[in-house]
Amino acid sequence: MIHLTPWDLVIASSMIILLAITSLLLQLNISKQLIIAAIRNVVQLLLVGYILKLIFNSNNLYLLATIATIMLLVAGFEINSRQKYPLKRWVGFRIGTSALFISSFAMALLSLMVIVAPTPWYSPQYAIPLLGMLLGNTMNGISLGMDKLNQSVYQQRLVIEQRLMLGQSYQEAIHEIRSESIRTGMIPIINSMAIAGLVSLPGMMTGQILSGTPPIEAVKYQILIFFLIAAGTGFGIMLAVWMIAKRLFDDRQRLNLDILQIKR
Repeated sequence: MIHLTPWDLVIASSMIILLAITSLLLQLNISKQLIIAAIRNVVQLLLVGYILKLIFNSNNLYLLATIATIMLLVAGFEINSRQKYPLKRWVGFRIGTSALFISSFAMALLSLMVIVAPTPWYSPQYAIPLLGMLLGNTMNGISLGMDKLNQSVYQQRLVIEQRLMLGQSYQEAIHEIRSESIRTGMIPIINSMAIAGLVSLPGMMTGQILSGTPPIEAVKYQILIFFLIAAGTGFGIMLAVWMIAKRLFDDRQRLNLDILQIKR
């Protein structure tokens, strides 16, 4: 394996700085976000590198559970943080975290206890990368689905209320929006599976090949990850969208937009 030097990373970081300067000149209003994201990326990855070394050496289930809980809570917070019409207070956090927990952890346990089955089953070498990929991709899908649902309901609120007045149930009135929201959240993972091997080599597969893993073995792991991510993302989005749709209507099936943070 070819080891990277600090100078190699400096060269890569200069490209981010160049992109930030270009976006500033074009007045895209993303320079600050880009630099902050890059700094967070470096700090977080360096920190997690040292933490993973500690966890791998200890092989402790309780320490692994603590790290997994932190990952879940951070992902749940990020889901609601960048939406145009986020849910008020902690409603979005609770819904996003619940959907993430049920879907991602279920897929992770399936892979660790049945498919890969390392010894012990909670081996951090397998558990943390698998859970991280599942949480990250499922988080993106749920965030997109929730954002699409909230925006569509707000923009089409008059249409929904008219349908309710004509006698439709809230499920009928919001059915098309709910279906489109789920489809929107699934687009990234569907695209990733469709172009894998033809347009791009997925990250996990690339990393394994660079570390010396036989290509066929890397391919098998990547197929496993894709299928687990797709299932976890799909079920997570469906669960989150269902829970939000239920909260958007009161007990008398009237549209209730009070749970949305609408910026005037």
